[in-house]
Amino acid sequence: MSFSPEANSDVPTLPKVHSGIPPYLLDKAREAKQDVFAGRTKAQNARQRLPVVPQGIERDDFLKALDELREQLGAEHVEVNNKPLRDGWYMEHPNTHDMMTILDEEELVASAVVFPGSTQEVQQVVRWANKHLIPIFPISMGRNLGYGGAAPRVRGSVTVDLGRRMNAILDINAEDYTCLVEPGVSYYALYEALKARGLDEHMWIDTPDLGGGSVIGNAVDRGVGYTPYGDHWACHAGLEVVLPSGEVIRTGMGALPGNNSWQLFPYGFGPFSDGIFSQSNFGIVTQMGMTLMPNPGGYEAFMYTFPNDEDLGPLMDIIRPLRISNIFENVAQVRHVTQGLASRGLPRSTYYTSPGPIPSSILRAAAASTPVGDHAWAYYGMAYGPAHIRAHKLALIDSEFRRVPGARKIDPSTLPPDEYFWSRERVARGVPDIQELAWVNWAPNGAHIAFSPVSPIRGADAARLFELGKRRVEAAGFDFMPAFVVGLREMHLIVEIVFDRGDVGSKKAALACLRDLVDEAAAMGYGEYRTHLVLMDQIAGTYGWNDGALMKFNEKLKDALDPNGILAPGRCGIWPKRYRGRGWEMTRESGGRSEGDGVGPA
Repeated sequence: MSFSPEANSDVPTLPKVHSGIPPYLLDKAREAKQDVFAGRTKAQNARQRLPVVPQGIERDDFLKALDELREQLGAEHVEVNNKPLRDGWYMEHPNTHDMMTILDEEELVASAVVFPGSTQEVQQVVRWANKHLIPIFPISMGRNLGYGGAAPRVRGSVTVDLGRRMNAILDINAEDYTCLVEPGVSYYALYEALKARGLDEHMWIDTPDLGGGSVIGNAVDRGVGYTPYGDHWACHAGLEVVLPSGEVIRTGMGALPGNNSWQLFPYGFGPFSDGIFSQSNFGIVTQMGMTLMPNPGGYEAFMYTFPNDEDLGPLMDIIRPLRISNIFENVAQVRHVTQGLASRGLPRSTYYTSPGPIPSSILRAAAASTPVGDHAWAYYGMAYGPAHIRAHKLALIDSEFRRVPGARKIDPSTLPPDEYFWSRERVARGVPDIQELAWVNWAPNGAHIAFSPVSPIRGADAARLFELGKRRVEAAGFDFMPAFVVGLREMHLIVEIVFDRGDVGSKKAALACLRDLVDEAAAMGYGEYRTHLVLMDQIAGTYGWNDGALMKFNEKLKDALDPNGILAPGRCGIWPKRYRGRGWEMTRESGGRSEGDGVGPA
C-alpha cells in the first residue's frame, strides 16, 4: 500500500465544514476511511501538470479570463487545477475529476474550480463564461459517485462548485413541513439542523443510502431515498434557477412576487417548467424547496430472506399489489446475497482468491456463517404508524411472504448493532448513515459503476433482468451484485459493478460490460433512469422513438436557452450546436476518448 497523507488526516465534521460528517457518525466515518485506505494499492498521482485548457480557447486567453474572474469573485475563490490529482474518499472527495474514474483520470478533468457565494455571483460566472466562450460545469457537492462524481463531461471545463459557499438552510417550516435549501446543504446537514431546532421528532427528512450528498443535487438528478417520501424529485416544490444567459427565474409559485406558497404548491400558473432543469444542462439550480415527512407516530423495520435465486419472480408478483396499495409504504430494497455479503465491508479475498466470479456455493456458505444466515434474497422494509396499524399491515405481509417456500422472517433482536439491517432501519426512518460505503471495499482500490434500468414490478421482468445482468457481469469476470429498488408502480434494478480503478484491464472490462448491458436491455424494452458521464450519449441514444424526436426537442431547448453552448455541454447526451457533429459523443467506438475535434463558432 502506498503512503498517503490523506490516510492519516481526520474526517471533516459538521458544522466546521459544510461537507463534513455529523458528530454522531464520526467514529463510524473514521472506521470507514481506515477500511478504504487499507484496500488501496494504487499509487498516488504525482504527475506535474498544467491546467487542461478547453478546446476553442488559447491558453493565454484562458489564463487572462481566469484573472478577470478572480477580480470579480476574489482570488481565493478561483483555483487553477494544476496540481497532481488526488483520489480522496467519500468524505474528502476531489472536485476536479472523478475519483472513481473508469477512464484515464486525466480524461474527464477540470481546468479550474470556482466557488460562487450567491445567486448573483453564479450569474457573474455564467456571464463571464459567455463572454469568453468557456464551458462551465456546475456541481452541488460532487458526491454523485459511481455516476462521474464532480468530473465535467467536457475536458478542461471550469467546475462551478456551488457547495462550499452556498450551503445555507434558508427556511424550515414546522407547520407546513417544508424546507428551502442551497446546493451545499447535505442530508447530514439538514438532519442536524432539524435536531438543533428540536424538530427531529416532529418531522423527518428522506435520505439516500449515504447522507453526504446534496439535497438539491440528488433531487435534480432524480435520486431516491427510502421513506414514503423516497421520490425526491416528486417531493420538491419551487426552484430558483440561473439560466445559461445569466438571467434568474423562480418557478411555480415563486414567480409571484410576495407569494407565500412556493414550497407548498409546485405548479404555479402556466407551463410546468421545473422538469427541464432535472437531468439536463438548461440551468443552474441555486435554491430548491422540499417537503418533509411528518413523524408517523411509530415505525418498525422488518427483514425477510428467501432461499433461491428463482424465488425472485414469485416474490415480485407478491410485492407488486402490496406496494401499489401502500401496504408496503416505503421505497424498499430486495438485495441479492452477493451484495449483502459485500456490505459487511470485507474484501472478496476474505472468501475467495481465484480469478473469476465467486462460486455460489462459497457465497452461500459465507452467508450461512453470518447472523442473517444463508439466503439468496433479502427484503428490507419498514412499517409506519401506531402499533395496532403496524401489526395489521405486518400480519398481511407475513402471510403473503410465506407463500414463498423457505421464506424466513429475521428477528431483529438476534442481530448485532453493526449488522447491515440496522443501517437500512435508520435510513428508512430518515436518519442519514455512512455504512453503505462498505461494499465498495470488495475490490482493491474499490470503485463502482451502475447499470440501472427501470421496469414494471413483475416477476417476469425481474427474472429477465436478473438473467441478463448475471450473464453479462459474470462473463466480464465480476461478481454480480443486483438490488431491486421498488417504487410505487415501477422498480429500478441497480447492478453495481465493483472494479479496481488502479487496474486498466478491470476498468476496460467494467465499461465494456456496461455498454453491453445497456444495449441488450434497451433491445428488451428497459431504459436506464440515470447513468455515468461516459454512458450518457449511448443511453440518450436508446431513447430514440420517432427518429430521436425527444433529443431533437432537447437540442432545440438547448440552442434557445444556451446559444453559446457554455453550460455543461454533453450532460445527459445534450450537446450544444457548437459541439454537434464533431465527434464529442462517447460510444463504444470512441473507446476511452472523451473529446471531439474542436468546437464551432458562437
